[in-house]
Amino acid sequence: MIHFTKVRWKNFLSTGNNFTEIELDRQKTTLIIGENGAGKSTILDALCFSLFGKPFRIISKSQLVNTINDRETVVEVEFKIGTKEWKIVRGIKPNKFEIWCDDIMINQEANQRDYQKYLEQNVLRLNFRSFTQVVILGSSTFIPFMQLKAVHRREVVEEILDIKIFSLMNMVLKNQLKDIQDDIKDMDYQFEMAVEKIAMQTNYIDDMKKNKDKIIKEKQDLFQSNQTILTDREKEKALLETASDDLTGEINDKTHTENKLSKLNNIRATLTEKHKQLAKDMEFFKNNDSCPTCEQDIQQSHKEKMISDREIKTKEILDGAIKLKEELTIVNKRLEEITGITKQIRDNEVRQAELYSSISELQKYNRKLKEDIENFESGSVSEKDIDKLNQMKTDCKKIEHQRSNLKDEKTYIMAARDMLNDTGIKTKIIKQYLPIMNQLINKYLMSMDFYVNFNLDENFNETIKSRFRDTFNYASFSEGEKMRIDLALLFTWRAIAKMKNSTNTNLLILDEIFDSSLDGQGTDEFLRILNTLGDENTFVISHKGDQLVDKFRNSIRFVKQQNFSRIA
Repeated sequence: MIHFTKVRWKNFLSTGNNFTEIELDRQKTTLIIGENGAGKSTILDALCFSLFGKPFRIISKSQLVNTINDRETVVEVEFKIGTKEWKIVRGIKPNKFEIWCDDIMINQEANQRDYQKYLEQNVLRLNFRSFTQVVILGSSTFIPFMQLKAVHRREVVEEILDIKIFSLMNMVLKNQLKDIQDDIKDMDYQFEMAVEKIAMQTNYIDDMKKNKDKIIKEKQDLFQSNQTILTDREKEKALLETASDDLTGEINDKTHTENKLSKLNNIRATLTEKHKQLAKDMEFFKNNDSCPTCEQDIQQSHKEKMISDREIKTKEILDGAIKLKEELTIVNKRLEEITGITKQIRDNEVRQAELYSSISELQKYNRKLKEDIENFESGSVSEKDIDKLNQMKTDCKKIEHQRSNLKDEKTYIMAARDMLNDTGIKTKIIKQYLPIMNQLINKYLMSMDFYVNFNLDENFNETIKSRFRDTFNYASFSEGEKMRIDLALLFTWRAIAKMKNSTNTNLLILDEIFDSSLDGQGTDEFLRILNTLGDENTFVISHKGDQLVDKFRNSIRFVKQQNFSRIA
């Protein structure tokens, strides 16, 4: 049983930033009153939003946020199931969804959809539709049981009877059946392929036995051809190895030559720098008659001497540069020769590797040919071919056995599905409870002075007969009579839920049922029924507070002040 204890909210619809809190198990009957727009029905949207993530009324999620504060919308509901205490917290701006059990929050690693599924299937064990049929009877956007489509009526009853599990089991079996059918199809293909391979291998062995001499001659010729190729390639490989050794000896001066080139390049760089400096000095003495630092005159004789000395040195450098260039040409030519030889050695090594691999493969192939020739000459087929055939037959038997097991499993699943579908075990359970349901419905109708014979069949279509045996349906009655039927069904579902301990709860909320659809006598009869319900905590929302307040043990008045709803 779900025992609801508390619900509270803030910045929700017309409620401000202070929490509005209602204890749900304080009194047996509570009347919620207030002017239109004061926030009486907010409790319905708060409960549905906290438990199912959507309001009771047909409004969008964004419309739940208080338009003045426009943030920090929070709704919390607390309840007990057995010894465990639960709390659900939902928020908007920022978004929040938390499930607490005994002050410990349930892991939120799953996405919101799976988190909600956990709440409905593992904690509440009811969904939004069942909740609104068993806990709430509304006057505006609520869809009564009799106005639901047949398939949805059945879903509600399945939830109440706690047989929804059979539908879930049927869905699991449906998925399993699809997987098994795919596996059988795959096994059929594997079996066909295995049979085909066995036939091909058998034919191969038979052909080998029939064409013994021809095959031996072909294998011998191929063996000799391979041997000739092997000899040629081994010779080529030996020649390449010798050539590589010789070429390696030709480039033993590689390191010395590279070092020499480096030294020559350094000398050339030094000469170039000295030449630039001499040219700079000569330019200075040609263009200056005084020292720019000390501003003293430079004697003409000194200038001529300086220029002459540098001309001599410049000539020496140029002569050295010519000799250096000649030396560099010789060294570079030698390095080009070494590079060419190195490339030739590398090409030889690549070809040697290719020859080595080719020789190895040919040797391996010839060993196999020799073995085959020996087997044929001795009059027997290759042992490997026989072993291969035997392995194929073993594999084929395994596949056939697996396929047979899958087909048996498919048969069992299909039989189980026949039991779990809508015409199977669920229908049998529903048929057992239908007389009880109809008895309870008529009992509650009589208690409200509505004397008809109301009957639901196994498809949950109604037959309604008057005392004069006239036949009606739900749509035939006035709004007040429809309300009596809706109330009778609501009380029936709650009674059945108690019997099954499925969607059993202490909470019952009735929205404005007294305001338009029940006359004075009907109101008195309904209140009398409420007092017989046992431990239920019933909340009645009405704007006829003055007429009803003395008939309830407790009352809550909502008022609106400065555009915010609150409890007076």
